[in-house]
Amino acid sequence: MRLSFALASLLVLAACDAGSQQEVDLILYNANIYTVNPDQPRAEALAVRGDTIVAVGSTDDLREQYRGAREIDADGQMVTPGLIDAHAHLMGLGMALIRVDLVGTESKEEVLERLTAFEADLPEGAWLVGRGWDQNDWPEQEFPTNADLDDAFPSRPVWLTRIDGHAAWANSAAMRVAGMERLRTVPDPEGGKVIRDLRGNPTGVFIDSAMPFISQHQPETTDAEREQALQLAIAAMNEHGLTGIHDAGAPRSSIELFQRAIDADSFDVRAYVMIGGRGATFDHYCENGPILDYGDKLTVRSVKFYMDGALGSRGAALLDDYADEPGNRGLLRQDPDAFTEDVRQATACGFQINTHAIGDRGNRVVLDGYEAAADTAGRHRIEHAQVVALDDIPRFADLNIIASMQPTHATSDMYWAEDRVGEARGEGAYVWRGFLDQGTRLALGSDFPVEKVDPLLGFYAAITRQDAEGWPEGGWHPDERLTREEALRGFTLDAAYAAFQENQLGSLEPGKLADFTIFDRDLMTVPEAEILQAEVVATYLGGKAVYEQ
Repeated sequence: MRLSFALASLLVLAACDAGSQQEVDLILYNANIYTVNPDQPRAEALAVRGDTIVAVGSTDDLREQYRGAREIDADGQMVTPGLIDAHAHLMGLGMALIRVDLVGTESKEEVLERLTAFEADLPEGAWLVGRGWDQNDWPEQEFPTNADLDDAFPSRPVWLTRIDGHAAWANSAAMRVAGMERLRTVPDPEGGKVIRDLRGNPTGVFIDSAMPFISQHQPETTDAEREQALQLAIAAMNEHGLTGIHDAGAPRSSIELFQRAIDADSFDVRAYVMIGGRGATFDHYCENGPILDYGDKLTVRSVKFYMDGALGSRGAALLDDYADEPGNRGLLRQDPDAFTEDVRQATACGFQINTHAIGDRGNRVVLDGYEAAADTAGRHRIEHAQVVALDDIPRFADLNIIASMQPTHATSDMYWAEDRVGEARGEGAYVWRGFLDQGTRLALGSDFPVEKVDPLLGFYAAITRQDAEGWPEGGWHPDERLTREEALRGFTLDAAYAAFQENQLGSLEPGKLADFTIFDRDLMTVPEAEILQAEVVATYLGGKAVYEQ
């Protein structure tokens, strides 16, 4: 009897030991982990079962507790929660990667060089399409014209979107397809503008809601092109440590493309999708949801409205004239009363409201609309919130509005922003610290492909307010800088909060999804200039490596 009892005891112990060995699938140890969990801000190791974190702690404790699990030695490298870009355009990035890249061009001549090189591989009759030009980077800093393109491309339609996506440049061939005579006589649409010469002829630049005058005539993008673009965009995100995106304005066709990629196990990011305004997509999800959770990789529960344009193309709506263009106060893309009604309708459907507003008038109209709709519990957001009247800044806190901001916009615009708005209004520009100190949540992103996909550029900009060369000394409006901890939180836990996902994402703690990024150096302690030299060693989504050096 004793022998049987002893044998039984040994079998139980063996079974328990085997169970503990199989209890987790992965232990990451010897790591320098910044958890973004205020109850346990630092750790050395984490354990993963399936796609979920089950323990965070010391190397010795976790290796002892979960003996036999697959182990990864992080060799002391920095680990953060998987980074989330709280405002970007997944298909916009993908399409930019298969079209002409005009980002960084310093003259119209350089634009033509890139277009000519790209055209060599195009079939006859295909449109030449690109994105990324910015006249503010050119010597003359004036809008280009169709004449700048016509000599090089007399018969092939050319359509080039400005870097901010709020203006585009056409050659005469593209305008002929759209109907040159019609373009001469069509009135400017609400929220848009056709740039014309003194005789009323269109000069080739179309701003905001005037852009469809040309873009609607482009040939349809093929399914193969869209699938290629999506995979290129996801790969670029993973390579730069991003595991999540808040996709700022997508049609149903893109959402269904994402679903097909998930079904094919080729969607290695988590997307929180904003529907692109009122229309058929809005109606579909309003009637059938509105919340779509397609596994844990795709969520649809928000709608994005546009209130104004962009500062660089002088489409942002201002309360007073542009300092560098008297008589111009920008463009409201929607009537304020109609916007308030849209907010009411969207909240009645259960949507979170995320509205693009850049100028101080644009921001005020959005705040007024949110307040008039009397729904301040929906975690509604203002996307960009770049120039805000000082009296309106406290209203973000009063109305519980999330400020969804992109740090690299400030460091891209700082060379000319005060030329646009003047010094006084500049005090209300890109006020990250002002928002944070009053308790307003900051969800940080990049707005790629307007800016580069790399979140380290945004992290660096947030803490320095300088460009890569360290200009200006001390930072542009340095009182608005963030600490490194605040910047990291903006790209992780507060971004997750802005998507109602703070219980699943944004910090490394038991019960959350095992999304994390490994860097080759400690971004929280290295000299500021060294941040931009850091590299992503690996990106993990749900405990699976989706990128490794």
